[in-house]
Amino acid sequence: MSVSIHPTAVVDPAAKLGEDVSIGPFCVVGPDVQLGDRVRLTSHVVVEGRTRIGDESVVYPFASIGHRPQDLKFKGEPSELIIGRNNQIREHVTMSPGTEGGGMVTRVGDNGLFMVGVHVAHDCVVGNNAVLANNATLAGHVELGDFVTIGGLSAVRQFVRIGSHAMIGGMSGVEKDVIPYGLVMGDRARLAGLNLVGLERRGFQKDEIHALRAAYRLLFGNEGTFAERMEEVGRDMGQQTLVADVLTFARASRSLCQPREG
Repeated sequence: MSVSIHPTAVVDPAAKLGEDVSIGPFCVVGPDVQLGDRVRLTSHVVVEGRTRIGDESVVYPFASIGHRPQDLKFKGEPSELIIGRNNQIREHVTMSPGTEGGGMVTRVGDNGLFMVGVHVAHDCVVGNNAVLANNATLAGHVELGDFVTIGGLSAVRQFVRIGSHAMIGGMSGVEKDVIPYGLVMGDRARLAGLNLVGLERRGFQKDEIHALRAAYRLLFGNEGTFAERMEEVGRDMGQQTLVADVLTFARASRSLCQPREG
């Protein structure tokens, strides 16, 4: 096993380091940290707490990973931060461990890009292939599905769920759940359609997208109640995979982001 540790780095002897780990100048690694194979801490990175970072991930200067969560209810319980493989964690990113009130763990999936200044708060669950642009902020207990993109300077309220393949426009304030494949924007974010560009880039078939668009128009139309429209969409189009994803998500939602009236 070949591990490279710069002479100015402070690495606790109890930390578990995988093969070919590289720890650059002025990094600090705590005793309960686990770094997977070929993880690279470039310089001035702090990793503390019961934190695991998966293989091939790179963490850039001044990121603070695994420190005490910003939650006044936290009493020092042995919670965890688990980060998947092949993540790019850029400068000044902060990620917090979980709390007793949220299951004791914050989870980040694989292949994510967390740009400068991103904050992932306690007890969040972030799916695979997430892209969070500069200074995007997740409050506690937020859940992101796979392939979610969040624009710069956006903030997501605590306990909000954002479905897979959704896109959050820059400078949005997201207070309610966002359907899978949805597109939202605004200082108090409203649903603005479907993330069609993302769907096409990720190889979804045209007939799948057409069915989803038809379901969207009916689901967020003006006739009847939302519950009645959900029932109609389920009856007429629920066999379509993408439509079924949206319906399953919506049925589990406490408060769903809707289009702006008119």
